[in-house]
Amino acid sequence: MAARRAVRGGTSPESSSEITSGQTHIRSAKPTLPKKQKALSLQLSARGQWSMWPAFAAGQTVLRNHKPCSAPEERTCSNEQALLTIPKPRHLEQLESYLRKELQTLDLTKGISQELKLQPYREIFEFFIDNFKTYKPLLSAIKNEYEATLAHQKEMIRALEPLKAMVTTVSEECTQQILALQEKEKVEINTLKQEKHHLLKFIDNMKEEKCSLQTQVEHLQMSVAEEYTRYLQEYGARKLLLAKLNDMHNEQLNVKQHQAQEKAVKGEDVVKLTLALKMARQDLTKAQVKLNAMTAEYGDVVPRRRFESLEKKYSDLLQEMKTLRKDFDQLHEEYGTLLEIHRETAEERDSFFTRLQEAERSHTPRPNWAKCSEVIPGGAERWDRLAKGKSSHQLVDVLLEEIGTGVLKEMNVFRGWGKGNKVPVHLRYEGEVKNKKPTKKDVVNILKDIWKEKTALDQQTGKRSSLPEFFLSYLQKKYGDASAVEWSYTLSEYMRLCPSNHVMSSFYEILTGKVAEEQYHSQNQLISDLQKELAAYDSYSSGSLPSEQFRMALREAFPLKRRDAIQELVDASTFSLDSDDDFIDYISLFKEDEEGNPEPFVAKLRSQYVSEKQEYLQELKNSLGDVTEVDADDLKAAFCRIDPEISDQTLDAYIGLAYQVRREQPDQEVVPVDTILERLCVGDVRRVGPSPRKESTTDFEGE
Repeated sequence: MAARRAVRGGTSPESSSEITSGQTHIRSAKPTLPKKQKALSLQLSARGQWSMWPAFAAGQTVLRNHKPCSAPEERTCSNEQALLTIPKPRHLEQLESYLRKELQTLDLTKGISQELKLQPYREIFEFFIDNFKTYKPLLSAIKNEYEATLAHQKEMIRALEPLKAMVTTVSEECTQQILALQEKEKVEINTLKQEKHHLLKFIDNMKEEKCSLQTQVEHLQMSVAEEYTRYLQEYGARKLLLAKLNDMHNEQLNVKQHQAQEKAVKGEDVVKLTLALKMARQDLTKAQVKLNAMTAEYGDVVPRRRFESLEKKYSDLLQEMKTLRKDFDQLHEEYGTLLEIHRETAEERDSFFTRLQEAERSHTPRPNWAKCSEVIPGGAERWDRLAKGKSSHQLVDVLLEEIGTGVLKEMNVFRGWGKGNKVPVHLRYEGEVKNKKPTKKDVVNILKDIWKEKTALDQQTGKRSSLPEFFLSYLQKKYGDASAVEWSYTLSEYMRLCPSNHVMSSFYEILTGKVAEEQYHSQNQLISDLQKELAAYDSYSSGSLPSEQFRMALREAFPLKRRDAIQELVDASTFSLDSDDDFIDYISLFKEDEEGNPEPFVAKLRSQYVSEKQEYLQELKNSLGDVTEVDADDLKAAFCRIDPEISDQTLDAYIGLAYQVRREQPDQEVVPVDTILERLCVGDVRRVGPSPRKESTTDFEGE
């Protein structure tokens, strides 16, 4: 009952004693606030004690929700009336006013608005902790526990931020893989549909041919039946004719006998005539028996000429029927095979359709690349120039380059790699290196100037110098020893972060040893030869050619390319044409922008160079078979099988590149096949003559 009375009063007995002791302390000392809270003055009640209005009001509010069984109804009503008449303490109003004022002064548009909003509440709570000495340990422990929990949650959020970026990256990669699978499955489904349509047409043709053969068989059967009926009719008519002949013969005999009898009656003896008649009758009986026997035996006999004709016709029909039966059995077997293929195709189609539906449910929408123009320096015009003719995968590389170069411009120094033997010559430095922060245009111009100087030096000396050493010497000569290392690190970082730029990527691959320098010069020579060939076809030097002459020039310049590769180059040459004009401006196809990015035609030409090289090495690997190691003789034989027109000089160069030996050195060591393919992939290795496997296909297409 005491506890219940304490609840009705708004506090418990224990809390009342604690508050009473706290009131004694508060009477003697005014509550002090931090410096930020000096504007807030806390006042005591008229008796110099803390007001218990919140606890009393809370207690009264709780009692309003209690059932009548705990107290009389009249007391509840009186308590409610008392609660309505109790005013809110001035101290509480001042605290609330201070809190509202602090919250209004905060700038909640920032990213840390919640932390700023929490600060006024934290200050008021600290005020209560400092003034309630009795509860200070407990309140401080509660506050510290909340602060530790908040700090732990912040650490967890900070740790999960990289995972969020990684999930985004994985999601984009999965999207690209799903799109690639969809494209691949779309091509396969279209191929299967075309094959199915062709098979259905073939089945319809077989059915029509079967119906035609069946009609011919029925017609032949009707002809045989008609012939058989005609023969039966002739057989019956022949029997009737024989009977008529017998009757006529008998009548003639009877007339002769009657005349003979009349003569015998006139002049001969009756006995003699009787004997003659008896003998004649016996002869007639024998003749009749013999005639009946011959009629019975040879009644079904036909003339030999007719028999031979019918036999020959029958043998022809029988042979034709056997041929038709054989063809029919073959068609029936093929029809069964086609039905089985159709069933398997239908199952694969259903499987692909199910996988397509699952992919459609799980895939994410394609990104809107046009939004990138809002954040890329240079706006929509520069983004359109960067994104022209590129796939989604290439666009991601472009975005990464822009992000990387943006971060690179914010860096002031690089960390040196050291001076060890494994460090490249142009990067051997210890300590911090200053970032020169050039533009892409400046980097491209420097690299082009390096290629120009190096080519001139190689032609002058007659031998090819090392690119890393020349790179360092060029920078030292142009910028001095102090700035050479800074430019070396700056250019290396720009080249590493810009793989889509051909000038930077090709220079970086040669500089790091991933690709031989001969491949760079070979591609440039290829483009130069094509320009000369196009200029030779341009008899008026107008700078443009009709599409058909342009195609002929491509075939003349690249006789080993397939028709689909030539068509890809023609499509790339007309990619940027805005009109339907049949003329192609071939001079503009070889232009570059200020950052060294070529037109789609030159980019396609270089990509075909790489793909043809990979295809050539794959044919070499297939020719070697399943062996894991190979010597020089076997490798030469494999090269000759896939490229019969290869010269001895070129073959020796390829063998020297594969075995890392000179021509005069022995080359009989055994090297793993993977190592040989890696070494050949670095150098300038390409086909010399047409592939023997594709000669027949090429001739057929030419016809």
